[in-house]
Amino acid sequence: MKDLKEKIISEIKKIYDPEIPINIYELGLIYKIEIINTDKVLIEMTLTSPNCPVAESLPNSVKNNILKIDEIKDVDLKLVWDPPWTKDKMSDAAKLELNL
Repeated sequence: MKDLKEKIISEIKKIYDPEIPINIYELGLIYKIEIINTDKVLIEMTLTSPNCPVAESLPNSVKNNILKIDEIKDVDLKLVWDPPWTKDKMSDAAKLELNL
């Protein structure tokens, strides 16, 4: 399961926020990754704001990238707004990259 979770994270890290040159995992937009029955994944994610211009395409990109993993047959992706995203959710690497 640990290897599978690492594969999922690796696929998520290929997706970048169009306005911030940091991948969405390091930005802290992924709140939860739960593997169910070894072939289904539950993802809870948010966006930097509810008015984000990629509100429809970004979650679809996450889902599609995860489905590229052979072991994964289904992705249940939930877009959540609570807790709201803040810069505090960013990884130290992302904060360094943005000089925060």
